[in-house]
Amino acid sequence: MRIAHCQFEPKSGNFDANLNRVVEGMKQAQQDRAEIVSFPECFLTGYQDDGPRARKHAFAVDSPQMMKILDATSQFDPTLIVGFNELRGEDLFNTALVSHRGHLLGTYSKCAAYMKFHQQGRKFPVFERETRDDGVVKFGIIICADGGYIEPSRILAIKGARVIFAPHYNYIGAKGLIRHFMKVRADHTARAVENSIYFVRGNNVTIGEEESILNSKGVGYGDSYVIDPNGEIVTRSQRHVEDILLCDIHPNDPGYIEQHWGIGRSAWSAREFGGILRQALDEKLHS
Repeated sequence: MRIAHCQFEPKSGNFDANLNRVVEGMKQAQQDRAEIVSFPECFLTGYQDDGPRARKHAFAVDSPQMMKILDATSQFDPTLIVGFNELRGEDLFNTALVSHRGHLLGTYSKCAAYMKFHQQGRKFPVFERETRDDGVVKFGIIICADGGYIEPSRILAIKGARVIFAPHYNYIGAKGLIRHFMKVRADHTARAVENSIYFVRGNNVTIGEEESILNSKGVGYGDSYVIDPNGEIVTRSQRHVEDILLCDIHPNDPGYIEQHWGIGRSAWSAREFGGILRQALDEKLHS
């Protein structure tokens, strides 16, 4: 199957402009015969670093904004993954929606959100896409910092996901940029290898003056990529420019569906050592 990521720069709080970019990216992805296309974390609203602005631009799943997204993208065949700040009652979530031809298939909310105004997601849905050449492919989503932890990707892989999309919004200060660059790649390589899945890191990029993050100085450097189940980066975007990443992958290749005592390696590890880990953790917390 062919997948894509639009490494674009969102406009903070400008829903209409960001939706126009989604339509632009969807149009190009369809021309390139991509079957799933993702956009950066919180792309539709911008990723504000304070609660009042984030809440001001957020919207609900049953809002007019959502209807406008579904209507504007209904003409395109690629399955869409795009992020936004979601209002859910009084709560605010960092969420990615999944839709296809104007139908909302579901949402995923960030489970390791480090902004204090975001609630933590605790549901890990798996979605399906019927492809031209590879049958039905199951995929899941995590968001940015979620990829630094073992369990979210493991849960999705145990549920059958063969591809995990990880939309990002990075804005990294100069002193920590190289450290961040190296650690993120190491985390994502580990997630791909330990679960024998394709891992899609889809980042943003800063072109002009940063509009969303106002309380620190940094740069959104791009560097979106696809890592295969062997830990190899098979495709990556350009850095520091807007770019559309395209990649042909083979998620249902039997050679990539690693079996370890009848189940995947990560699932086997969780089954065999999960109880011991919990016991060690309890002992540490109560020591």
